Amino acid sequence: MSAVDIIENLFLGLTDIEADGSVAPELATAWSLSADRLTYTFKLRDDVSWVRYTPTGGVQKLGPVTAPDVVYGVKRTCDPRTASTYAYVDYIIAGCKALNTADAAKLSAAELQALVDGVGASAPDAYTVQLTVNTPAAYFLAIAGMWVNRPQYRAVIEEKGERWTEPGSIVTNGPYTLVSWFHDDNMVLEKNPFWYGWSNVSGNIERIEMSMLVDSAPSFAMYEADKLDTESVPLGDIERVKTDPVLSKEFYRVPAACSVFVGFTNSKPPMDNVLVRKALSAAIDRQGLIENVLKGGQISANTFAPSSIFGNAAGALDIAPWTLPIEMGGWGYDKALAQARLWLAEAGYPDGKGFPTITFLHTTSDRPRQIAEAIQAMWKQGLGIKVELANQEGKVFLTTIQPSTPLQGRSQAWYLGWCADYPDENNWVHEVFNSNEGVNYLSWEKDANAPLGPDGKSFNQLTKEAQEIEDPAQRQALYHAAEKILSDDAAAFAPLYYSVRLGVTKPYLQRTYPSLGGEKWYTWVLDWNAKQKARGK
Repeated sequence: MSAVDIIENLFLGLTDIEADGSVAPELATAWSLSADRLTYTFKLRDDVSWVRYTPTGGVQKLGPVTAPDVVYGVKRTCDPRTASTYAYVDYIIAGCKALNTADAAKLSAAELQALVDGVGASAPDAYTVQLTVNTPAAYFLAIAGMWVNRPQYRAVIEEKGERWTEPGSIVTNGPYTLVSWFHDDNMVLEKNPFWYGWSNVSGNIERIEMSMLVDSAPSFAMYEADKLDTESVPLGDIERVKTDPVLSKEFYRVPAACSVFVGFTNSKPPMDNVLVRKALSAAIDRQGLIENVLKGGQISANTFAPSSIFGNAAGALDIAPWTLPIEMGGWGYDKALAQARLWLAEAGYPDGKGFPTITFLHTTSDRPRQIAEAIQAMWKQGLGIKVELANQEGKVFLTTIQPSTPLQGRSQAWYLGWCADYPDENNWVHEVFNSNEGVNYLSWEKDANAPLGPDGKSFNQLTKEAQEIEDPAQRQALYHAAEKILSDDAAAFAPLYYSVRLGVTKPYLQRTYPSLGGEKWYTWVLDWNAKQKARGK
């Protein structure tokens, strides 16, 4: 369960991403594109209502969802006073970046309002939304439906401030409503009887009770005690689950549009040396990590985006072949480690001598810790260097690795994953690692000696050009070149593996396993009688 899953079931987007990555209508019934490919016009449904759940009144209908609600949601995301960490996704919308990067405290009310008014989102009438983009973008229809652009109920946000999402206050419009939320413990959703879609889906679940435990071990114990109907499997239990006569039949392994990597703070010594970064990347035994720690059939990664993403270069043998096992056409670990030692020696640290102790930061949950411990051992045994591990709670961790954090407060290396918001490389190399427009966790490309791609183009130039052109083949070539710089020439980070989802589901629950978009709980089917029988009731 993630925040995206919850939003998917509480709020509707203009569009929806299907399991195969295609875009389908949701709040919008139809759309058109202007001749210059810059303005999208969406026609909205007129049968979607705002609702609020209260303990005394149940689900209450408040009024129709209209175009100004969508416009308000888009502009609120772009507004710097909201401090949205995902606002950069909307920089494709005209005026959003100018607003989001403005210092609101230094602007007059009139100046700030002018920036708000300049965002390319408007409502020509109650059921028409127009969004204008800076450049043609084949993937924009998917962005239009993301959580950052979903309609929001302005009155409650202005009244409640940051507490607008609390039970009894929050106003939603999706298939479920929020009944209760005990932060970091549990959450309950109940069916919204006013949602137009119930007659068109097979789902029959009227109440969803979610555990929000950080540690997967107690959650899995709850599953085994028949207190949860579906759950992920902790690393330490995977082998047991695979061989258990009951759990093995409930076990699932499905692809995920996610990648896991080791990030480097490229501007902090000794990570400012490309040979050091290459050595650290090549000294990671990815296949050994998969077989001995993860044990879930993940795939060794040599690039950022996995194979389910348009424009990907996953498995391309001209990109960081030292990351891939022999079975995938790569070097295999023995050759990679030998080269890693040569790179480290060339960087001035033969056999690790003189190499400073570095810090490897990870979040507090069990999987990041186990992976970090394994990589720590690989670097020590393979390169002779000392690595100290540190951990932080998730929100603190994400703040720490931001480029805005002072360099002395950032670790040299850290563990992170990225999952698709929409199935296009723009969401990966551009929005995450472009140092001008993306999140830029790596703090890279500040170096004048940063590697260049074909025709002398920088990584930033490649991802920007790929964003702007329409031809799929040209975009593919540009993204390939960008991935090569990122993983190989600059070794700006160390790709680890492409993820799979590992979990268990009770036989009385029929559910989906999407690799893209949030979980659609309104499509799940629960056999209540079979569940009660299984629990001895």
